[in-house]
Amino acid sequence: MFLEQIIVLALIQGITEFLPISSSGHLILVPALTGWPDQGILTDMVTNVGSLLAVIIYFWRDVVAMSRGVIDLLVRRWSSNANLVRNVVVGTVPIVLVGLIMKATHLDDHIRSTTLVAVNAIVFGLLLYAADAFGVLSRTIREMSWKSALLIGCAQALSLSPGTSRSGITMTAGRALGYLRPEAARFSFLLSIPANGAASALIIGDALSSGETLTGAVIMTGVLTFFVALLTIAFLMRLLRTMSFLPFVIYRVVLGGALLGLIWSGIQLGTVN
Repeated sequence: MFLEQIIVLALIQGITEFLPISSSGHLILVPALTGWPDQGILTDMVTNVGSLLAVIIYFWRDVVAMSRGVIDLLVRRWSSNANLVRNVVVGTVPIVLVGLIMKATHLDDHIRSTTLVAVNAIVFGLLLYAADAFGVLSRTIREMSWKSALLIGCAQALSLSPGTSRSGITMTAGRALGYLRPEAARFSFLLSIPANGAASALIIGDALSSGETLTGAVIMTGVLTFFVALLTIAFLMRLLRTMSFLPFVIYRVVLGGALLGLIWSGIQLGTVN
């Protein structure tokens, strides 16, 4: 990869991974509009690690709290920290199960459709609007039950369909359940830690064992993604204290419409990675 491609990939991954606008919908536009070759799964996962580290750094207090919660659970002492750990674990189970089923049945090889990305961007964008416009604003993570965590986790599993947006669908579920916008975003980000961490470790391990190597360009992409992602999280968390999700909904609908327009005009787009 060359410097321009590194910068573009880091910006796209770092920004769209956390804003509820679907990273897959943007990633397929890169080869379509630039003609660049596919960057490969190893690069994708290294940028994913950069995003993951940004979540851990920004929400370090929650990460420390969850570490204490694990200790509380081990000594059978119930606490708010233990409750947070339980909810993150419960919320992670659905996407793990669905992911394993998709991998075993090779379903993930058959849903990498540009049309699906476009439709999902629009449909789930409108669902985000409905949940945000009509959901109450009263609940916080501290009072979250395991049932709410499971519902948000089931919503997260839907993000395995390209164009849905993991952050978008989990925030949608959080808002539908009445959680404050910053709280819905916060739990969404915390929920990404175990799922993204496990997926990154597994796929990077497989890639390295199959002969791929971590080049300086790949590592540079991951490092740059970390800084972009950290700024994006800070921007979104500050924004959601005073603003609704409406601008992101509008953007998703426009993105989906643009993709459908390209498809219907006969322009060949790359596959979803």
